[in-house]
Amino acid sequence: MILGAGRIGCCIARILQHSKKYKLTVADSNTQALTELKQLKFAVLTLDFADSKTLRNAFQGYDAIISAAPFHFNVGIAKAALKAGLSYFDLTEDVATTKAIRLLSSKAKNGQIFMPQCGLAPGFIGILGNALGLQFEQLQTLKLRVGALPEFPTNQLMYNLTWSTEGLINEYCNPCEAISQGEYCQLKPLEGLETFSLDGKSYEAFNTSGGLGTLCETLAGKVSELTYKTIRFQGHRYLMDFLINGLHLGDSGKSRDLLREIFETAIAKTQQDVVIVFVTATGYVQGKLMQRSAYYKIYHGVIAGDHWSAIQIATASSMCGVIDMHFEGQLPRSGFVRQEDVPFRDYIKNPFCKPLAQARHQHA
Repeated sequence: MILGAGRIGCCIARILQHSKKYKLTVADSNTQALTELKQLKFAVLTLDFADSKTLRNAFQGYDAIISAAPFHFNVGIAKAALKAGLSYFDLTEDVATTKAIRLLSSKAKNGQIFMPQCGLAPGFIGILGNALGLQFEQLQTLKLRVGALPEFPTNQLMYNLTWSTEGLINEYCNPCEAISQGEYCQLKPLEGLETFSLDGKSYEAFNTSGGLGTLCETLAGKVSELTYKTIRFQGHRYLMDFLINGLHLGDSGKSRDLLREIFETAIAKTQQDVVIVFVTATGYVQGKLMQRSAYYKIYHGVIAGDHWSAIQIATASSMCGVIDMHFEGQLPRSGFVRQEDVPFRDYIKNPFCKPLAQARHQHA
Protein backbone atom coordinates (compact mmCIF):
# COMPACT_ATOMS: atom_id res chain seq x y z
CA MET A 1 0.00 0.00 0.00
CA ILE A 2 1.25 3.47 -0.93
CA LEU A 3 0.19 6.27 1.40
CA GLY A 4 0.14 9.61 -0.37
CA ALA A 5 -1.14 10.45 -3.85
CA GLY A 6 1.06 13.49 -4.34
CA ARG A 7 3.79 14.03 -6.90
CA ILE A 8 6.16 11.37 -5.61
CA GLY A 9 3.53 8.88 -4.44
CA CYS A 10 1.85 8.88 -7.86
CA CYS A 11 5.17 8.34 -9.62
CA ILE A 12 6.04 5.39 -7.37
CA ALA A 13 2.59 3.91 -7.97
CA ARG A 14 2.79 4.30 -11.74
CA ILE A 15 6.25 2.73 -11.96
CA LEU A 16 5.28 -0.26 -9.82
CA GLN A 17 2.01 -0.71 -11.72
CA HIS A 18 3.80 -0.56 -15.08
CA SER A 19 6.21 -3.32 -13.99
CA LYS A 20 3.25 -5.71 -13.51
CA LYS A 21 5.25 -7.27 -10.69
CA TYR A 22 3.33 -5.88 -7.73
CA LYS A 23 -0.29 -5.45 -6.69
CA LEU A 24 -0.85 -2.19 -4.90
CA THR A 25 -3.37 0.21 -3.44
CA VAL A 26 -2.93 3.96 -3.19
CA ALA A 27 -4.44 5.67 -0.15
CA ASP A 28 -4.94 9.36 0.58
CA SER A 29 -7.45 11.75 2.09
CA ASN A 30 -7.50 13.74 -1.17
CA THR A 31 -10.45 12.27 -3.04
CA GLN A 32 -9.73 14.23 -6.22
CA ALA A 33 -6.24 12.73 -6.51
CA LEU A 34 -7.66 9.26 -5.88
CA THR A 35 -10.34 9.73 -8.55
CA GLU A 36 -7.64 10.48 -11.12
CA LEU A 37 -5.72 7.35 -10.08
CA LYS A 38 -8.86 5.23 -10.17
CA GLN A 39 -9.30 6.23 -13.82
CA LEU A 40 -5.83 4.71 -14.40
CA LYS A 41 -7.13 1.43 -12.95
CA PHE A 42 -5.49 1.75 -9.54
CA ALA A 43 -7.08 0.32 -6.44
CA VAL A 44 -7.60 3.35 -4.20
CA LEU A 45 -8.66 3.97 -0.62
CA THR A 46 -9.70 7.15 1.17
CA LEU A 47 -7.74 7.17 4.41
CA ASP A 48 -7.07 9.57 7.28
CA PHE A 49 -3.35 9.24 8.06
CA ALA A 50 -3.87 10.64 11.56
CA ASP A 51 -6.33 7.90 12.60
CA SER A 52 -4.20 5.04 13.98
CA LYS A 53 -7.04 2.56 14.37
CA THR A 54 -8.24 3.12 10.82
CA LEU A 55 -4.67 2.72 9.56
CA ARG A 56 -4.21 -0.62 11.33
CA ASN A 57 -7.46 -1.95 9.91
CA ALA A 58 -6.60 -0.73 6.41
CA PHE A 59 -3.17 -2.38 6.51
CA GLN A 60 -4.55 -5.89 6.92
CA GLY A 61 -3.69 -8.17 4.00
CA TYR A 62 -0.72 -6.16 2.72
CA ASP A 63 2.99 -7.00 2.85
CA ALA A 64 4.48 -3.51 2.98
CA ILE A 65 3.66 0.14 3.45
CA ILE A 66 5.30 2.90 1.42
CA SER A 67 4.74 6.28 3.01
CA ALA A 68 4.87 9.17 0.56
CA ALA A 69 2.82 11.20 3.03
CA PRO A 70 3.98 14.44 4.70
CA PHE A 71 6.74 13.56 7.16
CA HIS A 72 4.77 14.53 10.29
CA PHE A 73 2.43 11.57 9.68
CA ASN A 74 5.21 9.00 9.40
CA VAL A 75 5.70 8.03 13.04
CA GLY A 76 1.99 7.25 13.41
CA ILE A 77 2.00 5.31 10.13
CA ALA A 78 5.07 3.35 11.25
CA LYS A 79 3.40 2.48 14.57
CA ALA A 80 0.36 1.16 12.72
CA ALA A 81 2.61 -0.86 10.39
CA LEU A 82 4.43 -2.35 13.38
CA LYS A 83 1.18 -3.52 14.98
CA ALA A 84 -0.11 -4.86 11.67
CA GLY A 85 3.13 -6.77 11.03
CA LEU A 86 3.99 -4.98 7.77
CA SER A 87 7.36 -3.77 6.55
CA TYR A 88 7.63 0.00 6.34
CA PHE A 89 9.37 2.35 3.89
CA ASP A 90 9.31 6.14 3.64
CA LEU A 91 10.93 9.16 2.00
CA THR A 92 11.49 11.38 5.03
CA GLU A 93 14.47 13.67 5.39
CA ASP A 94 13.40 14.66 8.91
CA VAL A 95 16.03 13.55 11.44
CA ALA A 96 13.72 13.36 14.47
CA THR A 97 11.18 11.28 12.55
CA THR A 98 13.85 8.80 11.50
CA LYS A 99 15.12 8.43 15.07
CA ALA A 100 11.59 7.73 16.32
CA ILE A 101 11.03 5.10 13.62
CA ARG A 102 14.34 3.48 14.49
CA LEU A 103 13.17 3.06 18.09
CA LEU A 104 9.98 1.40 16.84
CA SER A 105 11.97 -0.99 14.67
CA SER A 106 13.45 -2.69 17.73
CA LYS A 107 10.03 -4.35 18.17
CA ALA A 108 9.82 -5.59 14.58
CA LYS A 109 8.82 -9.17 13.95
CA ASN A 110 11.00 -11.60 12.03
CA GLY A 111 10.81 -10.66 8.35
CA GLN A 112 9.51 -7.16 9.14
CA ILE A 113 11.81 -4.25 8.30
CA PHE A 114 11.64 -0.51 8.85
CA MET A 115 13.49 1.45 6.20
CA PRO A 116 13.01 5.22 6.22
CA GLN A 117 14.81 7.74 4.00
CA CYS A 118 14.43 5.80 0.72
CA GLY A 119 14.35 8.73 -1.68
CA LEU A 120 17.08 10.82 -3.28
CA ALA A 121 18.74 12.55 -0.32
CA PRO A 122 18.65 10.77 1.99
CA GLY A 123 18.46 7.60 -0.05
CA PHE A 124 20.37 7.26 -3.31
CA ILE A 125 23.06 9.70 -2.14
CA GLY A 126 23.79 7.61 0.97
CA ILE A 127 23.95 4.34 -0.97
CA LEU A 128 26.31 5.92 -3.50
CA GLY A 129 28.42 7.78 -0.95
CA ASN A 130 28.93 4.71 1.21
CA ALA A 131 29.89 2.63 -1.83
CA LEU A 132 32.48 5.20 -2.90
CA GLY A 133 33.88 5.39 0.62
CA LEU A 134 34.34 1.61 0.75
CA GLN A 135 36.83 1.86 -2.13
CA PHE A 136 39.40 3.35 0.27
CA GLU A 137 41.52 1.54 2.81
CA GLN A 138 41.58 4.73 4.87
CA LEU A 139 38.89 7.31 4.11
CA GLN A 140 39.70 10.95 4.86
CA THR A 141 36.88 13.06 3.40
CA LEU A 142 33.48 12.32 1.90
CA LYS A 143 31.53 15.17 0.34
CA LEU A 144 27.93 14.59 -0.77
CA ARG A 145 26.27 17.22 -2.94
CA VAL A 146 22.73 17.05 -4.36
CA GLY A 147 20.52 19.58 -6.11
CA ALA A 148 17.09 19.53 -7.74
CA LEU A 149 17.22 22.54 -10.05
CA PRO A 150 15.05 24.11 -12.75
CA GLU A 151 16.35 23.33 -16.21
CA PHE A 152 15.47 26.88 -17.27
CA PRO A 153 15.87 29.24 -14.26
CA THR A 154 14.29 32.66 -14.83
CA ASN A 155 13.46 34.24 -11.45
CA GLN A 156 15.75 36.00 -8.96
CA LEU A 157 15.92 32.90 -6.77
CA MET A 158 17.05 30.86 -9.79
CA TYR A 159 14.71 28.19 -8.41
CA ASN A 160 11.32 26.55 -8.93
CA LEU A 161 9.33 24.28 -6.64
CA THR A 162 9.71 20.65 -7.63
CA TRP A 163 8.80 18.74 -4.45
CA SER A 164 7.48 19.14 -0.90
CA THR A 165 7.63 22.77 0.29
CA GLU A 166 7.46 21.56 3.88
CA GLY A 167 10.47 19.31 3.31
CA LEU A 168 12.37 22.12 1.59
CA ILE A 169 11.85 24.46 4.55
CA ASN A 170 12.98 21.72 6.94
CA GLU A 171 16.21 21.34 4.98
CA TYR A 172 16.89 25.08 5.00
CA CYS A 173 16.07 25.65 8.68
CA ASN A 174 17.06 22.61 10.76
CA PRO A 175 20.53 21.66 12.13
CA CYS A 176 22.79 19.76 9.75
CA GLU A 177 24.61 16.63 10.89
CA ALA A 178 28.26 16.24 9.89
CA ILE A 179 31.62 14.83 10.94
CA SER A 180 34.45 17.34 11.38
CA GLN A 181 37.99 16.42 12.44
CA GLY A 182 36.71 12.94 13.15
CA GLU A 183 33.98 14.08 15.55
CA TYR A 184 30.21 14.19 15.12
CA CYS A 185 28.86 17.73 15.02
CA GLN A 186 25.88 19.79 13.95
CA LEU A 187 26.33 22.65 11.52
CA LYS A 188 24.07 25.61 10.85
CA PRO A 189 21.91 25.42 7.73
CA LEU A 190 22.71 27.79 4.85
CA GLU A 191 26.34 28.08 6.01
CA GLY A 192 29.47 26.46 4.58
CA LEU A 193 28.98 28.18 1.22
CA GLU A 194 31.13 26.86 -1.62
CA THR A 195 31.14 27.41 -5.38
CA PHE A 196 32.10 25.06 -8.20
CA SER A 197 31.49 24.33 -11.87
CA LEU A 198 30.15 21.27 -13.69
CA ASP A 199 29.71 21.00 -17.45
CA GLY A 200 30.61 24.67 -17.79
CA LYS A 201 27.87 25.89 -15.42
CA SER A 202 28.52 27.61 -12.08
CA TYR A 203 26.82 26.42 -8.92
CA GLU A 204 26.89 27.02 -5.19
CA ALA A 205 26.36 24.56 -2.36
CA PHE A 206 25.61 25.06 1.33
CA ASN A 207 24.69 23.09 4.44
CA THR A 208 21.18 21.69 4.59
CA SER A 209 19.54 19.26 6.99
CA GLY A 210 18.73 15.58 6.66
CA GLY A 211 20.62 14.51 3.54
CA LEU A 212 23.13 12.27 5.30
CA GLY A 213 20.56 9.93 6.77
CA THR A 214 22.44 7.57 9.11
CA LEU A 215 25.87 8.01 7.48
CA CYS A 216 27.30 9.95 10.44
CA GLU A 217 26.72 6.95 12.65
CA THR A 218 27.86 4.42 10.06
CA LEU A 219 31.12 6.25 9.36
CA ALA A 220 31.89 7.29 12.94
CA GLY A 221 35.60 6.70 13.54
CA LYS A 222 36.14 5.92 9.84
CA VAL A 223 36.28 9.38 8.24
CA SER A 224 37.74 12.76 9.20
CA GLU A 225 35.31 14.97 7.28
CA LEU A 226 31.77 14.12 6.17
CA THR A 227 29.43 16.78 4.81
CA TYR A 228 26.19 17.06 2.88
CA LYS A 229 25.26 20.21 0.98
CA THR A 230 22.47 21.22 -1.36
CA ILE A 231 23.37 22.48 -4.83
CA ARG A 232 21.74 25.62 -6.20
CA PHE A 233 22.46 28.20 -8.88
CA GLN A 234 24.64 31.03 -7.57
CA GLY A 235 22.82 33.75 -5.63
CA HIS A 236 20.05 31.52 -4.26
CA ARG A 237 21.56 31.07 -0.82
CA TYR A 238 21.92 34.84 -0.24
CA LEU A 239 18.21 35.44 -0.78
CA MET A 240 17.22 32.41 1.31
CA ASP A 241 19.41 33.65 4.16
CA PHE A 242 17.65 37.03 3.98
CA LEU A 243 14.21 35.41 4.23
CA ILE A 244 15.03 32.75 6.80
CA ASN A 245 17.48 34.56 9.07
CA GLY A 246 17.17 38.24 8.18
CA LEU A 247 13.36 38.24 8.38
CA HIS A 248 13.23 35.34 10.88
CA LEU A 249 10.85 33.36 8.69
CA GLY A 250 12.78 30.22 9.60
CA ASP A 251 11.66 30.40 13.24
CA SER A 252 9.43 27.50 14.26
CA GLY A 253 5.66 27.79 14.18
CA LYS A 254 3.74 30.53 12.38
CA SER A 255 6.88 31.99 10.79
CA ARG A 256 7.53 28.80 8.86
CA ASP A 257 3.87 28.61 7.90
CA LEU A 258 4.21 32.11 6.44
CA LEU A 259 7.42 31.11 4.64
CA ARG A 260 5.62 28.15 3.12
CA GLU A 261 2.77 30.40 1.99
CA ILE A 262 5.26 32.80 0.38
CA PHE A 263 7.04 29.98 -1.44
CA GLU A 264 3.85 28.38 -2.72
CA THR A 265 2.33 31.72 -3.75
CA ALA A 266 5.36 33.34 -5.36
CA ILE A 267 7.55 30.52 -6.71
CA ALA A 268 6.28 28.69 -9.77
CA LYS A 269 6.34 24.90 -9.96
CA THR A 270 8.02 23.15 -12.87
CA GLN A 271 8.21 19.71 -14.43
CA GLN A 272 11.28 20.77 -16.44
CA ASP A 273 14.04 20.17 -13.93
CA VAL A 274 17.36 18.42 -13.51
CA VAL A 275 18.81 16.56 -10.52
CA ILE A 276 22.56 16.70 -9.89
CA VAL A 277 24.24 14.13 -7.65
CA PHE A 278 27.96 14.71 -7.04
CA VAL A 279 30.09 12.74 -4.57
CA THR A 280 33.81 13.22 -3.94
CA ALA A 281 35.93 11.08 -1.63
CA THR A 282 39.61 11.29 -0.70
CA GLY A 283 41.69 8.76 1.16
CA TYR A 284 44.39 6.16 0.86
CA VAL A 285 44.43 3.32 -1.65
CA GLN A 286 47.47 1.02 -1.51
CA GLY A 287 49.31 3.65 0.50
CA LYS A 288 48.65 6.49 -1.96
CA LEU A 289 46.43 9.51 -1.33
CA MET A 290 43.69 9.33 -3.97
CA GLN A 291 40.53 11.20 -4.91
CA ARG A 292 37.54 9.57 -6.57
CA SER A 293 34.27 11.12 -7.68
CA ALA A 294 30.87 10.06 -8.98
CA TYR A 295 28.59 12.38 -10.92
CA TYR A 296 24.99 11.75 -11.98
CA LYS A 297 22.70 14.12 -13.85
CA ILE A 298 19.05 13.10 -14.09
CA TYR A 299 16.60 14.90 -16.39
CA HIS A 300 12.83 14.99 -16.54
CA GLY A 301 11.38 12.55 -19.04
CA VAL A 302 8.91 9.78 -19.87
CA ILE A 303 8.71 6.67 -17.68
CA ALA A 304 5.87 4.14 -17.67
CA GLY A 305 4.14 6.11 -20.40
CA ASP A 306 3.95 9.40 -18.50
CA HIS A 307 6.14 12.49 -18.27
CA TRP A 308 7.74 13.00 -14.87
CA SER A 309 10.03 15.61 -13.38
CA ALA A 310 13.64 14.70 -12.61
CA ILE A 311 13.03 14.81 -8.85
CA GLN A 312 10.07 12.45 -9.25
CA ILE A 313 12.12 10.05 -11.36
CA ALA A 314 15.15 10.08 -9.05
CA THR A 315 13.14 9.72 -5.85
CA ALA A 316 10.65 7.13 -7.09
CA SER A 317 13.30 5.04 -8.84
CA SER A 318 15.32 4.75 -5.65
CA MET A 319 12.26 3.84 -3.59
CA CYS A 320 11.07 1.24 -6.10
CA GLY A 321 14.58 -0.18 -6.31
CA VAL A 322 14.94 -0.84 -2.58
CA ILE A 323 11.36 -2.16 -2.36
CA ASP A 324 12.17 -4.65 -5.11
CA MET A 325 15.45 -5.62 -3.44
CA HIS A 326 13.56 -6.25 -0.20
CA PHE A 327 11.14 -8.66 -1.85
CA GLU A 328 14.02 -10.30 -3.76
CA GLY A 329 15.79 -11.02 -0.44
CA GLN A 330 18.74 -8.70 -1.10
CA LEU A 331 18.37 -6.63 2.07
CA PRO A 332 18.53 -7.44 5.81
CA ARG A 333 15.44 -9.40 6.76
CA SER A 334 14.38 -7.79 10.04
CA GLY A 335 14.55 -4.59 12.05
CA PHE A 336 15.96 -1.23 11.04
CA VAL A 337 17.58 -1.06 7.61
CA ARG A 338 19.87 1.84 6.72
CA GLN A 339 20.47 3.06 3.20
CA GLU A 340 24.11 2.02 3.68
CA ASP A 341 22.92 -1.57 4.10
CA VAL A 342 21.95 -1.57 0.41
CA PRO A 343 24.67 -3.18 -1.76
CA PHE A 344 25.34 -0.61 -4.47
CA ARG A 345 26.14 -3.09 -7.26
CA ASP A 346 22.81 -4.88 -6.83
CA TYR A 347 20.97 -1.59 -6.39
CA ILE A 348 22.28 0.12 -9.53
CA LYS A 349 21.60 -3.04 -11.58
CA ASN A 350 18.01 -3.27 -10.35
CA PRO A 351 15.54 -2.66 -13.21
CA PHE A 352 13.76 0.06 -11.24
CA CYS A 353 17.05 1.96 -10.85
CA LYS A 354 17.75 2.04 -14.59
CA PRO A 355 17.09 5.82 -14.83
CA LEU A 356 19.77 6.36 -12.19
CA ALA A 357 22.28 4.03 -13.82
CA GLN A 358 21.79 5.77 -17.17
CA ALA A 359 22.39 9.19 -15.59
CA ARG A 360 26.00 8.53 -14.59
CA HIS A 361 28.66 10.61 -16.32
CA GLN A 362 31.16 8.03 -17.52
CA HIS A 363 34.16 10.33 -17.07
CA ALA A 364 33.50 10.72 -13.33
